[in-house]
Amino acid sequence: MKKRILLCFLALLGLSIACKEEGKADYLPESVGAMNTLTVVIDNDLWNSSVGDAIRENYTAAAQGLTWDEALFSVTQIPQQIFSGAIRNTSSILYVMEDTLNVAHMKSNMYAKPQKVGVIKGHNKEELIENIHKTAEEFIAAYKALEIDKAQKRFEKSLNKEKALEDKFNISMKIPSIYRVGREEDNFVWIDRQIQKGNMNIIAYTMPWDSFKNDSTFVQDIVKMRDSIGGLYIGGEDVPGKKNHMITEKAFSPYVFPAEVSGKKAAEVRGIWEMSAYPMAGPFLTYIINDKENNRKLVLEGFVFAPATKKRDYMFELEAILKSVQFNVGEEKN
Repeated sequence: MKKRILLCFLALLGLSIACKEEGKADYLPESVGAMNTLTVVIDNDLWNSSVGDAIRENYTAAAQGLTWDEALFSVTQIPQQIFSGAIRNTSSILYVMEDTLNVAHMKSNMYAKPQKVGVIKGHNKEELIENIHKTAEEFIAAYKALEIDKAQKRFEKSLNKEKALEDKFNISMKIPSIYRVGREEDNFVWIDRQIQKGNMNIIAYTMPWDSFKNDSTFVQDIVKMRDSIGGLYIGGEDVPGKKNHMITEKAFSPYVFPAEVSGKKAAEVRGIWEMSAYPMAGPFLTYIINDKENNRKLVLEGFVFAPATKKRDYMFELEAILKSVQFNVGEEKN
């Protein structure tokens, strides 16, 4: 009997603690901070040492697939003594300090929500540097996932209501209303928005399920696919005696990674597009998604034209849109 009472007490205690934690989260302020920014809380001496070098090596490395080098994150460093008040409400924080503990872990919603706080401690600089390198991939993925989620929630405030993607491919995406459908073909949809010095673009089309059979030629086959679509649908300014259309940059092969989009296996492709007969170029991001239920590969791509302009955040917005894709229940529409 006593044992049963003790078990009931422990269960109620656990429920009480859980409710308190949930209640705490409910009262947290909304996190703040610009897209792809990281607040690094670290003493000035450490920041100006090899520890700071390790942080910069990982978190301000060049983002892949852009036309010129842009850092993964815009980093702001502040010492621990002024880490208080509204500064704590930034959404992505990396906290680094010498301590009696040697630990590295990620915490969620400590001071605001949504928020990710990476905590790195060590007895000395060597342990701090080891922990920084060891956790960088995991922490960067967590910060990026948080930013994607925040962006998608922001899109929901004003969504594009056009039905081209649903009608053609039986899919939906969280696309801000500022984007408009510019072209529709039997197996192609082009959606774009104007920006200050150019435009941001989303295209969608499908490929047969048995495309890309040969792993050894996978990258070359992707390039052929993109160049073919560019020749069919994405023309440029007239050039006498030449067909001018979008192609994949000839000088460098695109980066290709395994990915998962909407619960389906996919390939993520990042690289540079250019025009075949005119000096124009920009970054692109493509997802080739295995849609086995509909016996097809769904291809979603975002690309930017914005000369002499930083493009990291533009590409990140397109990534957030593409990753919001949902496959509607039922057969593919024709």
